[in-house]
Amino acid sequence: MYLIIKSLHIISVITWMAGLLYLPRLFVYHSLSEINSIQSETFKTMERRLLKAIMLPSIVAVFGSGLLMIYLNYYLIFELYFQVKVILVILMGYIHGKYSRMYKELENDIRTKTDTYYRLWNEVPACVMVLIVLLIIIKPF
Repeated sequence: MYLIIKSLHIISVITWMAGLLYLPRLFVYHSLSEINSIQSETFKTMERRLLKAIMLPSIVAVFGSGLLMIYLNYYLIFELYFQVKVILVILMGYIHGKYSRMYKELENDIRTKTDTYYRLWNEVPACVMVLIVLLIIIKPF
């Protein structure tokens, strides 16, 4: 049973990360499109579907399966590498929330951010993901 939960967790992480890596790229292109254009409206639809149909179920599954694995392996909470990993996963959740706010601004045609701003945010989840993977695989402390 544990391996099924772990598999669900890994699948959910992959789909969530795909959304976290792709959504800000959509924001870049959306921010460069004309307000009320067909292109702008298309980006709104793509962003909404990505957030609601892929990223939301994925984040729920990531946290749900993660908590269930912690429950089944409670000793992990005493490992420093795991504690740091949990902090980074919470940071990733914050990034998800930040992206949701960015989406709402663009959905309402509030264009206060530049494409460079979105390009920078596009890199953040990749950096956090690298740290999480290194912590889980190497277990440096």
